[in-house]
Amino acid sequence: MAKGAAVLGLALAAGSAAAEPVRLRPGAYEVEVRLNLPHLDGTGSRKRVRLCLDGVPVRGLPVLSDNTPLAGCPVSDLRQEGESLGFTIACEGRNQPSAKAVYRLAPEAFEGRVSMRLGGKNMTLTEVQTGRWRGACAPEDLRP
Repeated sequence: MAKGAAVLGLALAAGSAAAEPVRLRPGAYEVEVRLNLPHLDGTGSRKRVRLCLDGVPVRGLPVLSDNTPLAGCPVSDLRQEGESLGFTIACEGRNQPSAKAVYRLAPEAFEGRVSMRLGGKNMTLTEVQTGRWRGACAPEDLRP
């Protein structure tokens, strides 16, 4: 009986912890962005971006790769449970690009993967983001 109560107590504690969303600290994040192209080793691009976030990503986090057709497309199906954040990006119209994003959040950091499908083309790529909090936002920081 005591063993069952202990297991139930752990399950309830885990359930309540998972329900509380992790909130990002507001401010500037330095984000390393890698674009991975399948079956093409060493061809992906890398860059660093300073991104100003005001805390909880209520609109999701932006795609940061250069020349992406997803930059202005709406976010939907935003869901967060604990440290996990996920959402869909879909441009309107037929054969338009779309993406599925999955992030792991911490109070001063995040890691994410955005799996993109480019419209009617049979092309997929993945943007990998790793962000770390760096302090207050500056006027030149990118604002989603």
